[in-house]
Amino acid sequence: MNSAESISTGGSRPPEAAAFGQPASERLSFKEKLGYGLGDTASHFVWDMVGFWLLIFYTDVYKIPAAAAGTIMLIARFWDMGIDPVIGIISDRTQTRWGKFRPYILFGALPYAVLAVLTFTTPDLGMTGKIIYACATYALLMTAYAAVNIPYSSLAAVMTSDTYERAGVNQYRFICAFTGQLVVTGLPLTLAKYFGGGNEAMGYQHTLILFGCLSVVFFFITFMMTKERVKPSKSLEGSVGEDLGNLFKNRPWIILAIVGVVSFVMFAMQNAAIAYYFKYYIGKQNNVQLFNVIGTIALIVALPFTKPLARRFGNRNVFIASSLISGAFFISLYLPGEKSLITIYVLNICAKMAYAPAVPLLWTMIADSADYSEWKMGRRATGLCFSAATFAQKAGWGIGAGIAGWLLTAFNYIPNATQTQTALTGIKLLVSVIPGILYMSCALFMIFYNIDSKMTDLMKKDLDLRRQKEPSAN
Repeated sequence: MNSAESISTGGSRPPEAAAFGQPASERLSFKEKLGYGLGDTASHFVWDMVGFWLLIFYTDVYKIPAAAAGTIMLIARFWDMGIDPVIGIISDRTQTRWGKFRPYILFGALPYAVLAVLTFTTPDLGMTGKIIYACATYALLMTAYAAVNIPYSSLAAVMTSDTYERAGVNQYRFICAFTGQLVVTGLPLTLAKYFGGGNEAMGYQHTLILFGCLSVVFFFITFMMTKERVKPSKSLEGSVGEDLGNLFKNRPWIILAIVGVVSFVMFAMQNAAIAYYFKYYIGKQNNVQLFNVIGTIALIVALPFTKPLARRFGNRNVFIASSLISGAFFISLYLPGEKSLITIYVLNICAKMAYAPAVPLLWTMIADSADYSEWKMGRRATGLCFSAATFAQKAGWGIGAGIAGWLLTAFNYIPNATQTQTALTGIKLLVSVIPGILYMSCALFMIFYNIDSKMTDLMKKDLDLRRQKEPSAN
C-alpha cells in the first residue's frame, strides 16, 4: 500500500502541558523517530510483497487463473476492511502498562511473520483447493497485518501533539518504509532464485522466512524505543455508536478517506501490473527490480523535503501539488516504446519524487483529523480514526488489485506466453494512464479539506488547556 506526508523547532511545552504528562519539549529524539520508523520497514516486508509480487505469484507460480487471483485479493481486502475498525475500537479502549497501541506491535509480530510465510507457500491441493488455500491464508495475513499496523499507525498520533513533529516522525517512518520497499521490490526475484535453486515456489517461501524474521526484530525495536504521551481529554467509556457518529461528522477525515480509496486503487493497480509490464512489454523481467529500486531511491531522496514544504505551504497545498504533478508523470509513462528504457526510468523517477511528500502528509493529516474530532466533539478515538482511514485505503487496494486481475483477463492475458497487442496495451494502461488520472483526481477532493496551519495551532492550544483541566483522563 503510503502514500502519502521550514523545520519545526518543536518549541518548549506550555506550562499547562506538565499536568498531563507531555515532555519538556514537543520535539522527538532521533532515536525515537528511527525506532518508530523501523516498524514500517517491517510492515513493508509484507505490504510490498503483496502489492508488487502476490498477483504474479498467484498466476505464474501457483498457477491460479488471473480473474480468480484478482477476486481472491478483493475478497481478502474486504475481509481486512471489516477487521480494521474492530482493531481500532478495541485498541482505543486498551489500557496496559505499555500504553494503548504498543502491546499490539509486540504480541502481533510473530503471527504476522508466520502468516506471511504461509501466504507464499504452495501446497498442491488441486485448483479448487489452491484457490481456497490462497484466499484463507491471504485473509488471515491481512488480519494479522491489521492487528499490528492499525495500532502502529495510531501510535504516531500519541507520541506528540505537534502537527509538524508528526510530519517529522512520519517523514522518518516513510524513509524507513521505503527502505523496506527498496529491499522487497529490488531483491525478491534474486532471493527466490538463490534460495530456490531452480524451484521458484520454494524460493519465494524461503524469501518470506527471511523477511518474516527481520519483521519480528524490527517490531520489537519499535516497541522498545517509542513512548505514548498524548492522552485524550475524555475517556472512551461510552457508546461505540457515538464514536462512529462523530467520525462521520468529521469533514477532514471524510475527505482523507475518499482520497485514501482513490489513491490506493491507483497504487494497487500500478504495483500489481508493473511486473507484467517488464516481463511481457519490455521483455526483460529482471529489470523490474532495478526499476523498483531506482523509483524507491527517488522516494527516499524526496522525503526529507516533506516537513519544510509542509511548514512553508501547508499540508493540504503540498498534497494537492504532489497529486497533480506526479499524476501527469505517471500518465506520460504510456508514451515510451519498449526500447526507451532511459525515458521510462526518468519519468518514473520524476513521478516518485513528486508524490513522495504526499505519503507522510496523508498520515499526518489523519492524526490532525483525530485532534479535530476531540476539539469539535469532545471525544478522541485515535485508533478508530486510523483504522477507519486504513479501511478506506484497503478498500482502494482491494479494488485496485481486483481490477488489475480482471482487466488482465479482459485484455486476453495468457500466463507465460507471448501476449497479443491488446494484452500489451492493457498492461501499459494499468501502469500509466489509469493510475495517473486517478491520482490527479485526489487533488480535487483535497480542495475541500479544511484544516490549515492556523487551525492546527488553535486546536493544539485549546486541547492542551482542556487536558490540563482533566489530568486524570485516559
